[in-house]
Amino acid sequence: MLDYSHNAWLVAASLAVALMAGFTGLYLTHGASKLGPQRRKSVVALAAVILGGGIWSMHFVAMLGLQLPILFYYDALITLISALVAILMVGLALLLLHFRPRTMQTIVGAGVIVGLGIVVMHYVGMAGMELCRPVYNAWDVVIATLASVALSVLAIWVAYDNRTQRNILLGTACFGLAVFTMHFVATGLTDFVASDNAAGTGPALNNQVLAMGVTVSVFLICGAFLLTGITFIEPEHPTVRDASDPTPEPAVLRAGVPFEREGQTFFTEPARVAAIRAEGHYTVLYMGAEKLFCPWSITEAESRLAADGFLRAHRSYLVNPKHISSFERHKDNGTCYFDGVEALKKIPVSRSRLNDIRDALGL
Repeated sequence: MLDYSHNAWLVAASLAVALMAGFTGLYLTHGASKLGPQRRKSVVALAAVILGGGIWSMHFVAMLGLQLPILFYYDALITLISALVAILMVGLALLLLHFRPRTMQTIVGAGVIVGLGIVVMHYVGMAGMELCRPVYNAWDVVIATLASVALSVLAIWVAYDNRTQRNILLGTACFGLAVFTMHFVATGLTDFVASDNAAGTGPALNNQVLAMGVTVSVFLICGAFLLTGITFIEPEHPTVRDASDPTPEPAVLRAGVPFEREGQTFFTEPARVAAIRAEGHYTVLYMGAEKLFCPWSITEAESRLAADGFLRAHRSYLVNPKHISSFERHKDNGTCYFDGVEALKKIPVSRSRLNDIRDALGL
């Protein structure tokens, strides 16, 4: 067995890489569930590359700090496969979180996938070592896996249970610790022995070449981290429109929501409206015991009432969350109930709008 130690500076750097990647990936997906399918796929793919690349970069920054009494190098093909494993497994977890109803089972399942991705990436990366062979047994792998899965589930649960900035920061800390802890628990349970077997499946990758590759990866993660961090801390300022800009300002609700009764047009406060249903090119307002004709289309109503908290629950319905008395989630959709609205007892919530309604209700 070979004696080994770690470079303290590179150990600290590996933790910093895991934290930066965790923050960037978790914050990048903030609000992704409200995007259209194509944009959501792009965001999820980018976040998977950052999070998976962060796991890989953290591992090899730490491995560059591994000090052994012999020279060793890595098989380039296996090293590349380890990066792809991390990216694909994290991507699968993000797909579950952003394209399935975000239940506790989904969150736990995604956390388990991320935890297993960290473990598989670690041991595949270690399998690429040449002239030095890592030695461990099944119990060592089980212990490392339990640590990784437990911390990864905690990270996903904290970050996705409530998508606030505070939760994202706490989730970042948990994710960074999951990657960092798993690596050093697994490494601490591993022995290293010299090996004459250098028959790798790909070209040799020495520490100098690996260091350059890892440096490029960390450089990209740092850049993404800085850009994301600026967005995170930037205060919101009201938009000042240039007077020469011909683009019209968005519609502003002035008198209230119009409705017709006995040949006259009246206006009501948005807060009194419980829901709005599409009726061809027009809509129907639900207020108390009344159903009233409104000259707006459902698209115009959605645009004008977005600032008042109205959300599209279904392609035919806008809902005011303040009037919802209870919510029932089904397998792929849901139902909102209105006990205080005589004219409307319930409305359906489509699968694509489920996360928006749950977020508005604080679920």
